[in-house]
Amino acid sequence: MALSYTQVDNLDGTGPIVFACEHASQFVPDEYGDLGLSEAEINSHIGWDPGAYDLAFHLAQRFDAPLISSKISRLVLDCNRALDSSTLIPEQGDGSPVPGNKGLSAQEKARRIAQIHQPFHAKLSEVIEAKTSTEMSLPALVSIHSFTPVFNGNIRLTECGFLHGRSDTLARTCAEQGSRDGRYVTHLNQPYSSADGVLYTIDRHGSTNGMPNVMIEVRNDLLTDHDAVVRVSGWLAKIFEQALVIPSYRTESK
Repeated sequence: MALSYTQVDNLDGTGPIVFACEHASQFVPDEYGDLGLSEAEINSHIGWDPGAYDLAFHLAQRFDAPLISSKISRLVLDCNRALDSSTLIPEQGDGSPVPGNKGLSAQEKARRIAQIHQPFHAKLSEVIEAKTSTEMSLPALVSIHSFTPVFNGNIRLTECGFLHGRSDTLARTCAEQGSRDGRYVTHLNQPYSSADGVLYTIDRHGSTNGMPNVMIEVRNDLLTDHDAVVRVSGWLAKIFEQALVIPSYRTESK
């Protein structure tokens, strides 16, 4: 039986959001060895988005929403990249070469796509189709990520970014709400934008289906422990409630 690296939490959730977390784990299966990297490198931000899954899980619980996550390191394959992207199977991460990904055959690339990329997006499509076929209005698609405070030697002052691709309404509304609240330094399309090729999931599943959608980037030093995650999830939940005009589902995340 083929291994599955796609995890679904709260599959039957009835809330008005579908959450995705493409970089939920730093797990590298034994078949890939260490990809030529140290354990510290794999566990760093180049291997996954620290805190992103915990944040997505809290939000999914709060809104009784399904959450689809990729539970394999982005170093093996990045589910938030187009199939023709040069970073689909990255040969370097934040300046660190990834020797195990250099010179891969077309067959090996196709194998990873079939084993990791296709199942993740097939499951996300399935969950969205099931919700849209049974609900009066389209759910929102929210993709949760985190980013490192320092990248390529540059200090990032942004604490939370709301990113958009072809559909910008939800991202702009969330960014406006966040800036008005003032708790965190909030920007639109920071620290990344569509020019960086990082909006594959929300464009493929959200914009294409006419769903409100947004990709959220939270600086990972704000997600270092349970209490920190709860604080950020509570803040984001209020923004979603206002931006999507929906009721408060929970007073606290579970």
